[in-house]
Amino acid sequence: MNALLLMIAAYLLGSIPTALWVSKLFFGIDIREHGSKNMGASNTFRVLGAGWGIFVLIVDMAKAMAAVQLAKYVHADDWLGSEKIFWQVMMGLAAVAGHIFPLFAGFRGGKGVACLFGMVLAIQPWTAVISVIAFLAVVIITRYISLGSLIAVIVFAGCVLFAVKEENLYFKGFAIVSAVLVFVLHASNIRRLIKGTENKISFKKKKKDK
Repeated sequence: MNALLLMIAAYLLGSIPTALWVSKLFFGIDIREHGSKNMGASNTFRVLGAGWGIFVLIVDMAKAMAAVQLAKYVHADDWLGSEKIFWQVMMGLAAVAGHIFPLFAGFRGGKGVACLFGMVLAIQPWTAVISVIAFLAVVIITRYISLGSLIAVIVFAGCVLFAVKEENLYFKGFAIVSAVLVFVLHASNIRRLIKGTENKISFKKKKKDK
């Protein structure tokens, strides 16, 4: 299989609309019509509760982790300068693109944070773990998932650039681009955080609509 076909497969993995399918199958609603109208783990926490939010978070991370593994099937002749991590990043980003612009959900997806960290977990686990710990700490203390995502991506970029002595330029570039992307996609959340109008999540379980 060549690299292009594998990237398409990674995109299709990312296109699996976990939050949408959960909301329709178990609650009879389109999650994109509720809360922040976003199809991701953050809005799932707000609308459907912590249990389903965690489920969607795990599955969305797993999509990107699986996509990264496709890099091992790229033909040797396709490897750019024998840099395996280049194709890992490319496959992961293809999955993130699929999550943001999902083929199976009319190209209306989430913001890609869970996929980004799933991708990092597959490539550089300890950096991902540190970032996830930062995310959970902020969310538990403030109940702002958006703020947790922003802090986590800052921690991730900081670790890659300064703490873990990462030498691969592809991964350094990815860390910078990821931080910028997350902040751009969360522009509306940042404005609400500044105004004090951002929605907080509830850790209580939501009941199904009858």
